Amino acid sequence: MANLTIEMPDELARSLEEIAAAQHKSVQQLAIERLISLVEGGPGDRAGSPAAVLRAMQEPPHLHAADVDRLDAAIAAGRLAVQTRDLFSD
Repeated sequence: MANLTIEMPDELARSLEEIAAAQHKSVQQLAIERLISLVEGGPGDRAGSPAAVLRAMQEPPHLHAADVDRLDAAIAAGRLAVQTRDLFSD
């Protein structure tokens, strides 16, 4: 395994230490994981990318039209009426 020394601003180092501690990892583990994902994962692998959305649509569970209708009905039932007051009437 190769050794690499990186110089960075103190504030960045502290931020990385905080992130690593929150994830119960060492800074080295965090850096290696992030670098691996950067090297192995292309832009299509990022969450929310068109490729990721398409993959999610193609993976199970596969929904039917009735499932979509029930979702639309649940969304409609959960909507609240918007109340606005006329700002110029006061």
